Amino acid sequence: MCTDCGCSITDYEDKSEHEHEYAHSHSHGNESEKHQAAHETLSHNPQLNDTKTISIIKKILDKNDHEASHNRAHFDNHGVLGINLMSSPGSGKTTLLENISDMVDFKFSVVEGDLETSRDADRLKAKGIDAVQIQTGSACHLDAFMVHKGLHDIKLSDIDVCFIENVGNLVCPASYDVGTHLNIVLVSVPEGEDKIIKYPVMFRTADLILITKTDLLPHFEYDVEKEKKEARKLKPNVDILEVNIKDKASLQRVIDWIEFKRKMR
Repeated sequence: MCTDCGCSITDYEDKSEHEHEYAHSHSHGNESEKHQAAHETLSHNPQLNDTKTISIIKKILDKNDHEASHNRAHFDNHGVLGINLMSSPGSGKTTLLENISDMVDFKFSVVEGDLETSRDADRLKAKGIDAVQIQTGSACHLDAFMVHKGLHDIKLSDIDVCFIENVGNLVCPASYDVGTHLNIVLVSVPEGEDKIIKYPVMFRTADLILITKTDLLPHFEYDVEKEKKEARKLKPNVDILEVNIKDKASLQRVIDWIEFKRKMR
């Protein structure tokens, strides 16, 4: 895990403010909701017991929040809907974007986040999708500063939607506001039906949950309705769709949801 966030935080006091310009936050809602994920990290991490460390982390959070607001203003000024795609590795984020690219009426670009390689961005470019790769190195998430850098290579005036495909991780990305308007979280059938209950912060941030690879349901013990109930215990009004890449109708429902949100802005 990275040293920028609460997953590895023992030496925050000893590092300079410049080294920790990235911050924990939550991308939606009022100020108390905005820091919910960060506060959960602070209250449940036994390494964070002294006021000095907590004070430093709060400063870091504020810096990322400021940059995230700057990113959102960029999107707003160009009439672009920003969507943060989050999931564990292999849940199908890149595959989803590849498969909807030929079906959508709106134009979109992608800021692609991975620790190393440009493989996912290359896949998207091969489909004719404008994509910018951000290699995070040791960081297990994207943050507002990384996304801001990526946006410099995207012509926002030419698109309607910008997807931020976050690093595959069900923990840290949930706590970082990258400046988008919406969060879509994917969870795949092969991952098992314990992910929502084990990673509540991630699913609490979701505006839409996609249960992917449903064509594999005959091969796994996975109760879709049970998982929907678990998700709605965390966030009663969250939208949930089942996705099978081989089923164009399921992809169209995702597209329709995005179109609805875009027209509501």
